[in-house]
Amino acid sequence: CRTLLWNSMAKVMMVASEAAPYVKTGGLADVLGSLPAALAAQGDKVSVVIPKYRGVWQDGAQRVWEFLPVSVGPHQFTAEIFHAVRDGVDYYFVGLDELYNRDGVYGYADDHIRFGALSAAALGIARNIVRPEIAHCHDWQSALVPVYLRENYRNDPQLSNVKTIYTIHNLGYQGRFGDASRICHDLGLAPNTFTISGLEYYGDVNLMKAGLVWSNWLTTVSRAYAREIQTPEYGFGLDGLLRDREVILTGILNGVDYGEWNPEHDHFLARNYSIADLSGKQACRLDLMREFGLPPSAANRPILGIVSRFANQKGFDLIAEIAASLLDENITLIVLGKGESYYEDMFANLASTNPDKISVRMAYSNAIAHKVEAGSDMFLMPSKYEPCGLNQIYSLKYGTPPIVRATGGLDDTIEEDTGFKFGDYSGAALLDCIRQALRSYKDKPAWQERMRRGMRKDFSWDVSAAEYSALYRQLLGR
Repeated sequence: CRTLLWNSMAKVMMVASEAAPYVKTGGLADVLGSLPAALAAQGDKVSVVIPKYRGVWQDGAQRVWEFLPVSVGPHQFTAEIFHAVRDGVDYYFVGLDELYNRDGVYGYADDHIRFGALSAAALGIARNIVRPEIAHCHDWQSALVPVYLRENYRNDPQLSNVKTIYTIHNLGYQGRFGDASRICHDLGLAPNTFTISGLEYYGDVNLMKAGLVWSNWLTTVSRAYAREIQTPEYGFGLDGLLRDREVILTGILNGVDYGEWNPEHDHFLARNYSIADLSGKQACRLDLMREFGLPPSAANRPILGIVSRFANQKGFDLIAEIAASLLDENITLIVLGKGESYYEDMFANLASTNPDKISVRMAYSNAIAHKVEAGSDMFLMPSKYEPCGLNQIYSLKYGTPPIVRATGGLDDTIEEDTGFKFGDYSGAALLDCIRQALRSYKDKPAWQERMRRGMRKDFSWDVSAAEYSALYRQLLGR
């Protein structure tokens, strides 16, 4: 039995630029903080490699390698490797102070070298410590793992049989660098890799493209997004390549951590509630109004909540288009987020001219995000595109029917009996959808049934992890 179990277990090394709770700037970190543990719980042996940025540490972490040589083209580094175990997963931190001991995670002129070093160090960890069967890479920051593996280690008996999976979390961020000859030199890429069938992209080096070309299998974070990125509208110039690789492209929906996102035991809430007893949601509603400084009159109107990065991708141009008509409706709008200055100014102006109907907090706050999910009556996500999305799934669990555009993961997770969807990317379509939701809200018994249907949905990581495990075994011929 032990032999059979060992033979069916996949040894997987994930490589990424961030992982919660160690470092987080977006949804990628949530995936790397939850998926590995779900895989480990199902029997896979999982390790995760991330940079050791400034401030990134874990109590109990041990240095397991003091002088790991890391070569990136002409650049020679020596990395310290630290190890910690969390939820049955081995986390390895690449300590390179000259590259990672900085104020931010991204946005530096040498990012290509910084993340080229991550890929090279990960292969050093694979060769000397982990010995994986599969290298699972995430987004452009780890896209050089399959390139270095196939080009530099093809004859290495310890690494030559390692399979590679590359996951696209957002095709809009590709790791594209100009001055191609310098970049290729910096990264130690042979001239035969810089071709139209390789990582060349309109004269630039495109690391996302490298991951797509050199990997054994491709995944993305929802079934609908896997289809969408093969079209010119959503392919960001790589749709042709993705159509060519369609047979090895799989959409696997991201899961959510119900240990953190569940109104039954959420410690951020004024009062917990459940499918059986929804009464606590009213207390959460009043607490949210107090948090955002809204007058008592706001309690008589449906509350629409938004938690988002302020970016054009998120559909805020549609909100700008319909703002006057939207605020004519009998609603209260609560907004949490920050980002592009244009949208920050837009929301600030709307709040200053309509203080009784809209309140905005320009911040990222996990605690307040939980309060918005629980205290709102509806959740608004009119995204232009959304690879997966998590907030709409949180909203379902919190009995807050989402209003979404039918794209990517939003289309995969929201049904007509749990939320509201619109198709055309237009202000008129969004406004019609909101008005439909407001009409439905008036029928309280039917609305509570809609809430309960959403709360019963299961988008846990266990479901997604089973799909990844099956894919690993398929690649390994098991």
